[in-house]
Amino acid sequence: MCRLLWLRADKPFDVPFHLTHFARLCRDSTEYQGHGWGCAWLLEDSWQFHHSLSPIWDDDLNRFGETHLFLAHARSAFRDEGIAIENNMPFVQDDEVFIFNGELNGVRIREEGRIGAEKIFNYTRRFSHLSALPALKKSVEVIEKRTRYVRAMNLIMATPERSLLATVYNENPGYFQMQRTSVGSLDVVCSEQYPVGRTWRPVENRTIIEL
Repeated sequence: MCRLLWLRADKPFDVPFHLTHFARLCRDSTEYQGHGWGCAWLLEDSWQFHHSLSPIWDDDLNRFGETHLFLAHARSAFRDEGIAIENNMPFVQDDEVFIFNGELNGVRIREEGRIGAEKIFNYTRRFSHLSALPALKKSVEVIEKRTRYVRAMNLIMATPERSLLATVYNENPGYFQMQRTSVGSLDVVCSEQYPVGRTWRPVENRTIIEL
């Protein structure tokens, strides 16, 4: 039940501007988003990370400068369980980072991970013998088949070279539908709209694409 933000541009952009708006929508969300947050950004083609157990709206967001690729995740922990810094996304393996929002009930797959989102991330890597987008499509297909009910499964996976989005939900599109906009070369995907860009476009349900 978390909130996601992804930003990419040809030229460096100011992170605090976007994080301030993201923090505000997290604070005002219909679901509590205060179980910590995290972000990842590129600095000279290397991932940098920040994780905190504080709500994003209580953190110092001016500490972040400029980058051309940025991901953020505000956490609403399932049943208020597992509130620990190591459970805060983004997760990372090799050069790939991962953020997730959703809820799956009755998942019949065996995978390592402290929480469900980490298990999903690890499971997607079982298909690494495929190229990135087909691997993600296959992962989502199998997870759906082996899950009794997918309330929602929104995820973004990024390396320095490419980003992928998958969005699947079976209820509450007002909460789970992802939104996308652009401003010049800046491309934005977020769980909710905020004051940037002229026109936001809802991302169609069951979309799995390279961003």
